[in-house]
Amino acid sequence: MARYTGPKSRIARKFGEAIFGADKVLSKRNYPPGQHGNSRRRKTSEYGVMLAEKQKAKYTYGVLERQFRNMFEKAASANGITGEILLQSLESRLDNIVYRLGIAPTRAAARQLVGHKHIVVDGNVVNIPSYAVKPGQIVGVREKSKSLEVIANSLAGFNHSKYPWLEWDENTKAGRYLHIPERADIPENIKEQLIVELYSK
Repeated sequence: MARYTGPKSRIARKFGEAIFGADKVLSKRNYPPGQHGNSRRRKTSEYGVMLAEKQKAKYTYGVLERQFRNMFEKAASANGITGEILLQSLESRLDNIVYRLGIAPTRAAARQLVGHKHIVVDGNVVNIPSYAVKPGQIVGVREKSKSLEVIANSLAGFNHSKYPWLEWDENTKAGRYLHIPERADIPENIKEQLIVELYSK
């Protein structure tokens, strides 16, 4: 699937948040990019605020518009709070689970590991980053990939107790997806209700 490959610091500055992980540029230039980024700007419209929130969610999880809209429509047709279900669906993606388990330092790196067949789900290689992991499934590193430097470096010192919906086994280099996370447990600073309102217009 195509994805954004441009300058990530530029996107982080646009939203004023390190949505791709630690970003040193934000500490120096915490204002939007461009010639007039540091000057006073017009107040953003209500629609603009909602659109920006959707864009932030898409960039955070590395999902393009069509796939994001499909996920929203599935969430809207499910029983429950639409925005919360949407975030839970994004959190259940295989690339995101690999990132949350600390196997990769960023979601982009996690996507690459999945695409290059370094990741297994219940012992079977899965190379689809958008694969929806179900509660009870075990996500781990393929046996011959466990010595990869990028994986070893990412796992070194990673705090596996950060996410209560995941359980890590250091011996097998695998984690179990215990249950769908509650909204309060998802750390992303996304106002999902604004996304729901945008698509409902």
